[in-house]
Amino acid sequence: MKKVIFLCLAMGLFSLTAPAQSRTIPVDTTVVTSHTATINGTKISYTATTGTQPVWDEAGKPIATLYYTYYKRTTTENTANRPLLISFNGGPGSASVWMHVAYTGPRVLNIDEEGYPVQPYGVHDNPNSVLDIADIVYVNPVNTGYSRTIPASGEGINRDKFFGINADIKYLAEWLNTFVTRNERWTSPKYLIGESYGGTRVSGLALELQERQWMYLNGVIMVSPADYNVFNSDVPISSSLNFPYFTAAAWYHKMLPPALQQKDLLEILPESEEFTLNTLMPALARGGSLSADEKAKIATKMSYYSGLSEKSILQNNLDVSTRFFWKELLRDKTGNTIGRLDSRYLGLDKMEAGTSPDYSAELTSWLHSFTPAINYYIREELNFKTDIKYNMFGSVHPWDNRNNNTRDGLRQAMAENPYLKVLFQAGYYDGATTYFNSKYTMWQIDPSGKMKDRFSFKGYRSGHMMYLRKEDLKTANDDIREFIKSSLPNGKAAKY
Repeated sequence: MKKVIFLCLAMGLFSLTAPAQSRTIPVDTTVVTSHTATINGTKISYTATTGTQPVWDEAGKPIATLYYTYYKRTTTENTANRPLLISFNGGPGSASVWMHVAYTGPRVLNIDEEGYPVQPYGVHDNPNSVLDIADIVYVNPVNTGYSRTIPASGEGINRDKFFGINADIKYLAEWLNTFVTRNERWTSPKYLIGESYGGTRVSGLALELQERQWMYLNGVIMVSPADYNVFNSDVPISSSLNFPYFTAAAWYHKMLPPALQQKDLLEILPESEEFTLNTLMPALARGGSLSADEKAKIATKMSYYSGLSEKSILQNNLDVSTRFFWKELLRDKTGNTIGRLDSRYLGLDKMEAGTSPDYSAELTSWLHSFTPAINYYIREELNFKTDIKYNMFGSVHPWDNRNNNTRDGLRQAMAENPYLKVLFQAGYYDGATTYFNSKYTMWQIDPSGKMKDRFSFKGYRSGHMMYLRKEDLKTANDDIREFIKSSLPNGKAAKY
């Protein structure tokens, strides 16, 4: 990979005005490098622009600076026709590292074919990146990555401006307006992609960008989205929607009865989904009014589809938590726990007894490989060097979850903008933001069903970050590629 490096500084550096012994980040700076790669079978050239861009207050003063990386294909194609993909991860409090160096970007970290860490740490070309058809910017919200607040002299951080659902959406929309303007991308088709909490973020941004920044989108991509409307709902919804995931994880670990285990995963999931909607959800709604016989019959069926014992299900009053499931599924078989975000991963607890795992086996594995890779890549290949720590997870809590209208905001944005389409992507073995939760969210965004042809769902045989599995990395990027192509207007006017 050939690189040509040049440095561009703008607006006076925060680090230069601070005392020499202070560890600070530039408020407004860029480093640009040039690269080549073979993506989707074609050799392409591209530039990588990485650096910081301010968040302004109402008086035009910087109150924070966001670290970003922007990949732009070097092409003779008119930028007006070239899509721009704007990428966020979740948390809240997570850096944009995950999708950046493992999913859509031109470089991916060194892992094995199923996503487990390998040494030496580092990155290599991603032949599946969507950079062949769309330019990409990865944005790190405040306190993630190298992004930081800039308190006024003698003042503390104004947390109300950053750390909450609506504050996050508002300042990020303003920041994107500046980014799009500086990089002359107003005429480009635009797409948001958000993973986990990023799904909540991009749902809200769709309407905020449209109504406050007058920036209209062509698509929103939800990767394993977190829907807090579901998490905060009553047990019949919040608990039952996890059940088809139990079936998937139990199938993967060969814990289902032979009649199910001998079938393919996609043959048995529809059965579990129907049981969830038609039997389990109504049963949980009835709660204590269920007779002992009715409870026993439902527990028998739950055991059949989950690999758990009828006894343990009844002891939980049919309301089996995901934490209990991760601890219980393999308790009597191997004694291992299974992962929260990806239940293919196994953990080892101090004691087999208990109701929840000691730690998240999958997350510790991911931090094992992602942390050295992103720190190496930014410094050595993108040439952005600082003593500031790269926050894989930053301090953003307490987080204000009040007045969460993001789901309806996305519906409103779609109603106002006939171009706007939505793609959901989810892994069947994700126990945090389960795949059936994603389907339910998709169904609830537009209860009228009048826009259902503008929604699509894709499932994968992996977990929360389904792109870590080599086979799914290719399939999921191809699904994004097709989604972008299918949502370009090709001369069609935006009207009903």
